[in-house]
Amino acid sequence: MESSELQRITNWLIDGARSSGTPTEMIADVCERLVEAGLPLARFGIFIRTLHPEIFGRNFIWRKGQEVEIGTVDFEILETPEFARSPLRIVFEQGIEVRGRMDDPASRRFPFLDDMRAEGVTDYIAVPMPFLDGSVHATSWVTRDPGGFSDDDIAAIRSIVTPLARVAEIISLRRTAEMLLDTYVGNRAGARILGGQIRRGHNDTMQAAIWLSDLRGFTALSDRLPAETVVEILNQYFDCQVTAIRGHGGEVLKFMGDGLLAVFPIDEYVGDAAHVCGRVLEAARESRASVETLAFPVGEIIERFRFGVALHVGNILYGNIGGGNRLDFTCIGPAVNLAARLEKIAGRLGRTVVVSEVFANACRHDWRELGEFPIAGFSKAQRVYGLGEETPLVMA
Repeated sequence: MESSELQRITNWLIDGARSSGTPTEMIADVCERLVEAGLPLARFGIFIRTLHPEIFGRNFIWRKGQEVEIGTVDFEILETPEFARSPLRIVFEQGIEVRGRMDDPASRRFPFLDDMRAEGVTDYIAVPMPFLDGSVHATSWVTRDPGGFSDDDIAAIRSIVTPLARVAEIISLRRTAEMLLDTYVGNRAGARILGGQIRRGHNDTMQAAIWLSDLRGFTALSDRLPAETVVEILNQYFDCQVTAIRGHGGEVLKFMGDGLLAVFPIDEYVGDAAHVCGRVLEAARESRASVETLAFPVGEIIERFRFGVALHVGNILYGNIGGGNRLDFTCIGPAVNLAARLEKIAGRLGRTVVVSEVFANACRHDWRELGEFPIAGFSKAQRVYGLGEETPLVMA
């Protein structure tokens, strides 16, 4: 390789690879520049472990003449025989290089390299890519050159991994922050926090459909079952709602014991109130069906569940609320308070879904009027509606 060109690539990475707008562009640029400088590179992979409750890591694969492919793997891969006999497992666990020349019988210990051999690969090397926090990630380098990688090629690969790691770590940290914020506060709130809305008083008014639900009989359930079992039940119960809420454009803001608060924004990007409320109703029906089929075995007993959800439409104050240096990104306002009161009415009436008059007017449906109810803190009684097809539970 040309040492001067290798230095230019190194300097470009140290400067943050500014000319590349995305991670995939950066990877493609690095590989193409290295090829132009004389590295006989046919395939390159970068494997980043993530801080995510479901995803073990992400991989980016570049092949000469093709676009970069992005993939994710979940934690189940750690239990597979393929991973157990993978060169990357050694890199992750021991932080050392693993090389497999196809003409070396020792490379047969890695079944993955059999696939590489069938593609005409002559040499493979996996190189650890340590981050400053001590975590070890990995890169893989593949060539079809008849002589494999030369000593100079290997030296160039080793020299480029360190500046590449600095750029990859910055990108990874940013993505980790986004994923953690999405996981704990929701994607809209996470985007706002990363955008700089981090001070108390940073709030916006937003029109939204509001979802507030809870699990019926949760107090009694918690009293008679071990805490670990209750947590497992709650996780499965919330899965029944979160999938439907997110699938129909909503954002879960908060879990409160067995309660769930979600909003479905109404703005120029997602449609008018009728459109949004129609999606909210579909999410409520899907959640109801999922909860009804949820069965949790406890000893010889199969626990079944029922929940209630109140739906309302109104303006909410959405942003940072809290004290001192401990803030919460949430929503407040009379509309949220009314939804909370309606949810209690749903429990008293034995209904799964109840909606406010505003929601019923926005979402045309076969509503059944359930009556007017005085609401604490509100000067006027509120008219409440339920689904016409729903048979209320007879309350003991």
